[in-house]
Amino acid sequence: MVLQHERILLLLERLKLKRVAELYENLAEEASKKDWTYVDYLEQLLEAESALRQERAVALKIRVAHFPYHKTLDQFDFAFQPGLDKKQVRKLSAMKFVAERENVLFLGPPGVGKTHLAIALGLEAIHAGYSVYFITAQDLMKALTKAQSKGQLEMRMRSLIKPQVLILDELGYLPLEPWEAAQFFQLVSARYEKGSTLLTSNKSYGEWGEIFPDQVMAAAVLDRLLHHSTTVNIKGDSYRLKGKRKAGLIAPVQVTTNQGKQPSAVG
Repeated sequence: MVLQHERILLLLERLKLKRVAELYENLAEEASKKDWTYVDYLEQLLEAESALRQERAVALKIRVAHFPYHKTLDQFDFAFQPGLDKKQVRKLSAMKFVAERENVLFLGPPGVGKTHLAIALGLEAIHAGYSVYFITAQDLMKALTKAQSKGQLEMRMRSLIKPQVLILDELGYLPLEPWEAAQFFQLVSARYEKGSTLLTSNKSYGEWGEIFPDQVMAAAVLDRLLHHSTTVNIKGDSYRLKGKRKAGLIAPVQVTTNQGKQPSAVG
């Protein structure tokens, strides 16, 4: 019996069935007590092995995504942002926009939860089986500049085009130089209708001329981002300042919002 057990473990190791190796004996005892059929027993083992592999796949994709932190939709305080349409965000979490290669753009002042929502949707996408990569606009430019100096710009661009969901965070805090703006345009154009881009910005669309060298470049980028997209405007208070507001140190901000499906632009 011991030899048989060792033989089974050796075979399971060769097949890389780690969870089956851990559970097959205990499940065999349970199967005997509950009068499972052989098929029932096999199904339980395979479900356990599949769940383990799914957990590993999700964990790997989360590491590859390069999130600065992990935040879920359940952790988002919708009560603090009453102007934000919770149903709209929950609808986005169904991942239809990823399946249809559409974009999502979160616009609003600092601290209202744009990055939290972007990361939360990124995590939802990973659990749905999609590949995700997160990078801030500033780090993106640093990475592209470094790749250019090493003659690896094309390779770096391919790595940014590949993910099914690319999260570009904090666009607009710093203006882009002409070369940077050109690379950003190339990236957006290359991903157009090939993958979903999830972008956050503190600038309204009318202010994007301040981000890019000129209005023509801003319009060209917006043209590709907004075709097949959803815009979520968040005009609320800052989470980071809510403690000071409660203490009366800072005056509260009136909440207004205008959300909805962004109409298609000419592409």
